[in-house]
Amino acid sequence: MASPSVKSTYTLDLETREQLERMARLWKVPKSEALRRAIRLAASQGVAQGGQDALDALDALQQSLDLSAEAAEVWETTSRRERRDASGRRERHAT
Repeated sequence: MASPSVKSTYTLDLETREQLERMARLWKVPKSEALRRAIRLAASQGVAQGGQDALDALDALQQSLDLSAEAAEVWETTSRRERRDASGRRERHAT
C-alpha cells in the first residue's frame, strides 16, 4: 500500500533549488524524495528542533576548546583585526 502524500508548493532560492536537483541526481530519485530525505535527516539530527539545539552545540564546541579567558580575548582581538583589515582591503579595491 502506498503511503499517503500531500502536494505542497514552496518557494526556493536558486541556489537551494540547484542543490536539491544535484542531490536528486546523485541519489537517482525524484526531487520530492530528495527533499523528504533531507528533511528526515535534519529532523533526526535535531536540526529542526529549534535554536536551542544550535546554541547547545555552540556551547559544547566552545567548552571543548578549553580556552582560558586570556586566550579567548587574544582570539577575539585577532579576529576583529583580521575582519577590519579584510574590510579595508575590499574598500580600497572598490575605489
